[in-house]
Amino acid sequence: MLLLVGLGNPTPDSENNRHNIGFKIIDSINKKFSLSKQKPKFKGLLTTGNIGDKKVYAIKPLTFMNNSGICIRELIEYFKIDAENVIVFHDDLDVEFGKIKTKFGGSSAGHNGIASIDKFIGKDYSRVRIGIGKPKGNIEVSDYVLQNFDEDEALGIEKVSNNITESVSILVEKKLDLFSSTVNNK
Repeated sequence: MLLLVGLGNPTPDSENNRHNIGFKIIDSINKKFSLSKQKPKFKGLLTTGNIGDKKVYAIKPLTFMNNSGICIRELIEYFKIDAENVIVFHDDLDVEFGKIKTKFGGSSAGHNGIASIDKFIGKDYSRVRIGIGKPKGNIEVSDYVLQNFDEDEALGIEKVSNNITESVSILVEKKLDLFSSTVNNK
C-alpha cells in the first residue's frame, strides 16, 4: 500500500496559492485514476483506489500546512503503512518554477509542512518537490507562498500537474530518478 499526500491549506481563498500545489496534484491524480470520492477522514480528505497494480490512498490534510504531520501519522498508523511507502507532493522555493525534483528523506529545508511530517513520522519518505521559484523584490517568503499563481504561472503549473499525473505510475514503482527525468523532459 502507498500513501500519496498533497500539501496545502484547506480554505477556499487558498485554492490557487503557490502553497497549494500539492492539493492540485492529488485532485489531478484522483480524476485520472478514478479514485474513490473524497471522504473526510483522519483530519483530511481521503480517496482510495489503484494505480496499476498498487493499492493507493491519497490524502489532502485539512490540518493546515504547518500541522500536516498530524493527519499523516493518524492515517499510516491506522492502515499500518510504512513511512517508506509515503510520497508527499509539495511546493519548493529552491526549485526552478515548473521543474520537479524528487528525493527520499533529507531535511525540510525550511518547509513547515515537511517539518511537521518529519516530526510525526520521521524523514524516511519520498518527496516530489514542485518548483514555484523564488519571490522577486522585497516580498516575504510567507507572503509569496500564500499568493495565487498569476495567469502565466497557472498555465505552467497546469502543464506540470498533467505531466506528473501522466507519469505517476513510474513514481508508485519508486523509480524517483526516472520519474523526475520523465516529467521534466515533457
